[in-house]
Amino acid sequence: MTIQTSDPGLGVAEPSPAAAAGPAVRTRRNRFAFLRNGKAITGLTILGIFLVLAVIGSWIAPYDPSAMSNDIMQAPSARHLLGTTQTGEDILSQLLVGTRGVMVVGFVTGFCATVISVLVGVSAGFLGGAADEVLSAFSNIFLVIPGLPLVIIITSFLPNAGDVVIAVVISLTAWAWGARVLRAQTLSLRRRDYIEAARATGESTWRIIVFEIIPNLTAIIASSFVGTVVFAVLTEITLSFIGVASISHWNWGTVLFWAQNNQALALNAWWWFVPAGLCIALLGTALSLINFAIDEFVNPRLRTGGRAGGRGRVRMRTGFTPVVRRTPVVRDPQKGDRV
Repeated sequence: MTIQTSDPGLGVAEPSPAAAAGPAVRTRRNRFAFLRNGKAITGLTILGIFLVLAVIGSWIAPYDPSAMSNDIMQAPSARHLLGTTQTGEDILSQLLVGTRGVMVVGFVTGFCATVISVLVGVSAGFLGGAADEVLSAFSNIFLVIPGLPLVIIITSFLPNAGDVVIAVVISLTAWAWGARVLRAQTLSLRRRDYIEAARATGESTWRIIVFEIIPNLTAIIASSFVGTVVFAVLTEITLSFIGVASISHWNWGTVLFWAQNNQALALNAWWWFVPAGLCIALLGTALSLINFAIDEFVNPRLRTGGRAGGRGRVRMRTGFTPVVRRTPVVRDPQKGDRV
């Protein structure tokens, strides 16, 4: 909408206040577009619940998770909402207390591995030359080291290792793949026009990396962080389930370890292992939904409501791979218009 000036001779059209405010409104909407995504809201809600339980779980647990009682192998009831074990331990208390260990290992590992992968991958891709050769060789060495066996060996020598120690050990082998991906993306960005312009204006190397390169790698960094958290959580649960980690420290894997050792499945004590499995599945689902939401937010084709050039739609098929479906264009033979 335009407003004509009072002088017809000038013929200059001035934009209305509503039209002038349009770009600003769209900018504000784009800032919060991620939070309007259904996958993001669902994933963040589930993840937020687990984070809250990790903080207050030990406070709201109705019983001591290691306390034995006379309520042996009781099904879920008003007294024990998720039933008890064969020694009378409350399973709900074990899950609530064990949430903290899972969250600590997952997010500490994700943070440490992401920081290392960004430092190594971006530096190798942008600096090039001898620095690229050394850093690439360094990441390749850690890329071929089997993560889970290494963690098992180290934790076997440290039987009383805490969550932070396990997280650091997992981080040592979880950063290499992310570093390789970031290096490849940085190589594609280092010769862009805005990077060359920053060099021409005398910007320092690290300022270019921090303010020009890394912001354009945000989606990949976020996706790498989410994937590392999932890997760390599953690794921690696996270590506890096979009895390598300390079985006296409660987490969801420890609950499954005791359920498997005491033949909960054979005894039809479904309440002993199903709730822990559901917690693992829900956490993995939440992190996956957040990852999909990040992909939709940074992908212009997915972010524009599924329009591809105004004539196509992007549909999520099996495997969550975006598939562009072209809408056939039919022209009216009499009017020549598209139908």
